[in-house]
Amino acid sequence: MRSLRHLLPSAGSLIVFEAAGRLSSFTAAGRELGMTQAAVSYAVRGLEEQLGAKLFQRRHRQVSLTEAGQRFHADVSLGLSHIRKSAEDLRLQATGGHVTLAASTAFGSFWMMPRLQQFRDELPGIDLRIHTADRDLDIIAEGIPLAVRGGEPREWQDYHSLALAEEEIFPVAGTSYAAKFGLPKTVGELASHRLIHLEEPYREAASWDEWFQSAGVRLSSDAGRGLRINDYALVIQAVMEGQGIAIGWRHLVERLVASGLLVPVTDHVMKTGTAFYVIWPKNRELSDNARKVRDWLVAQA
Repeated sequence: MRSLRHLLPSAGSLIVFEAAGRLSSFTAAGRELGMTQAAVSYAVRGLEEQLGAKLFQRRHRQVSLTEAGQRFHADVSLGLSHIRKSAEDLRLQATGGHVTLAASTAFGSFWMMPRLQQFRDELPGIDLRIHTADRDLDIIAEGIPLAVRGGEPREWQDYHSLALAEEEIFPVAGTSYAAKFGLPKTVGELASHRLIHLEEPYREAASWDEWFQSAGVRLSSDAGRGLRINDYALVIQAVMEGQGIAIGWRHLVERLVASGLLVPVTDHVMKTGTAFYVIWPKNRELSDNARKVRDWLVAQA
């Protein structure tokens, strides 16, 4: 049986083939790889001879993958991307490197930012990068070691998880709104105030309807009117500007409440039974720095 060394094409020829197929041009591939067009053409022809298959249709100043070439290119691209990612992971583990944390904009703004100086003081040797997105990222595919996610761990079969905060919700207002309009004395009275609604486009989030139901109050159709915003950071900005009253997630607004920028509106707190977690993939080991960041996040809880 012939060894893999004799059966498989060289890594160099596969890299050239991947670039040429992706760019549909030997000239462009050469420019990207620092080679001449002739060298790219020679490498591709050698690969075709080794495999016994025609990989490109050659036309004047243009090339395109054959059907066999398309199949082979898909596999080569996937294989090279895995090798590149694994090499990057090993390099980061060897050098320490940075640690990326994926989170919502709201978590980054209201939970992480107020704690950044403390993070730098306690973990001075770690370069933390916060990757915010409007939806929960597939951090395995993205190659990100850590993420913050709300929900149920049983739904995340590919991840380990540790709890950061229970989901507790209560309404908040800005001081200027409270001074101008006053605060409701009961939950029922709150329904007549100017409410700000979060229209979360991708993540599940509690609504005013659910909050009022948890307090035993049925929200009228009129209470559904008002300002609607699809980003929670902007919701809180609107509240602080005195535009109305919004739902506040305790772990996000507690520091704003403590500083006097926001005020709780009622005593009723809705507890959903779910929580927010730091998660990390089961399919690869965390670097030492990523473990330190994970443990620091959990310690803040």
